[in-house]
Amino acid sequence: MAVENGSADEAAAVTVTVTVTGARTVAPAKNRCTLATFDLPYITFYYNQKLLLYRAAPDFPDAVARMTAALADALRVFYPLAGRIRQDDGGALAVEGDEGAEVFEAEAQGVAVDDLAGGDCSDEAEKVLQHLVPYTGVMNLEGLRRPLLAVQFTKLKDGLAVGCAFNHAVLDGTSTWHFMSSWAELCRGVPLSLQPIHDRSLSRSVRVRLELPASAEAHEKTDPNGPKKALVARVFSFPEPTVARIKAAANAALPPGAKPFSTFQSLGAHIWRAVSRARGLGPADITAFAVFADCRARLDPPLPPAYFGNLIQAVFTGVPAGMLLGGPPELPAGLLQKAIDEHDAAAVTRRLEEYEAAPKLFHYSDAGPNCVAVGSSPRFRVYDVDFGFGRPERVRSGGNNKFDGMVYLYPGRGGDGGIDVELALQPEPMQRLEKDDDFFLRQAAA
Repeated sequence: MAVENGSADEAAAVTVTVTVTGARTVAPAKNRCTLATFDLPYITFYYNQKLLLYRAAPDFPDAVARMTAALADALRVFYPLAGRIRQDDGGALAVEGDEGAEVFEAEAQGVAVDDLAGGDCSDEAEKVLQHLVPYTGVMNLEGLRRPLLAVQFTKLKDGLAVGCAFNHAVLDGTSTWHFMSSWAELCRGVPLSLQPIHDRSLSRSVRVRLELPASAEAHEKTDPNGPKKALVARVFSFPEPTVARIKAAANAALPPGAKPFSTFQSLGAHIWRAVSRARGLGPADITAFAVFADCRARLDPPLPPAYFGNLIQAVFTGVPAGMLLGGPPELPAGLLQKAIDEHDAAAVTRRLEEYEAAPKLFHYSDAGPNCVAVGSSPRFRVYDVDFGFGRPERVRSGGNNKFDGMVYLYPGRGGDGGIDVELALQPEPMQRLEKDDDFFLRQAAA
């Protein structure tokens, strides 16, 4: 094949022959996201479930069509949620492909929003709530075969429930609510306020060989914590004045110049003491407190909130119950403050290096003896997730990853500084907690 260029006169003077030696089609590379060390400990946890209840939803089919179309757009931006987990020949895990998310539609006949969103949610309503979120009991390991995101739209008597299940080996709470807010923005037709950062090598670039169990069932059989205990979940709403009193009590006896306790440290200490009372712990019984701390700002250099993935680590402290309950409020708040402050960039790196040297498959209930563990934050703007028909009436967590003492903190819906405490306990301690005037500061308010 000859290709001639230039004018006729030029062609007469010089003939350049170009021979095409091959041809092929070039396609863009498939989306691939290597999981970082921060992600790997959660492969044997369970899908993280979130439920949003909306009252002023439009026609159900129209709402579902709009939200599904926006979901497709969101998955193009947050592409790891559209793939599947793959393990390469070296044992490293990555997310590949664009197979998509799974979407369910359902109807809860006769169930109203207030039945589920009210402050006094009954045991029967709690059972209904668990049917509004998909993938209950599904381990993150199943992400090798299942979608990494599942969504269930449920028609209620007077509203809409949006239940989501996220593979926790792919993202943490910060990224979960980043995705939810972005999905809602796309549904409203507004530009994304924050583009995600998908380069996980920014947090850690070490390849880790992970020996995966044959199945989720095989891993569950090795749980040293024994069979799952019967639990009940409740939401306790602390209005801003009550939160302020709890914080003031924790800080009342601090010496001049001492670092004050944060709202989280004060409220966490308050919950820790109340749960320990409700459990009836003996003075010598050790009780632990764990918080899944966001490490984005702790790294050196720090990473922005837009980093999409897991960037959390569990931070622990513990004390005999006699000291916890017999001491002043500043004692547990001080323990939390010390543990959180000491978890700096060096501590984060040490934890990563320990895991990389000896990778471990955890059980979600490994938090410790008589534990209280916090896995969410009132800083997450969960009530700003507006798909175009108003803010949610209530935001809840599903039953996955809940063990005795698991706490999720959410901002109060009013946006005035109140905090909702979603707590799972065994039935008898929960009954005692619900009657604890000190927990609710009823005596102080009387």
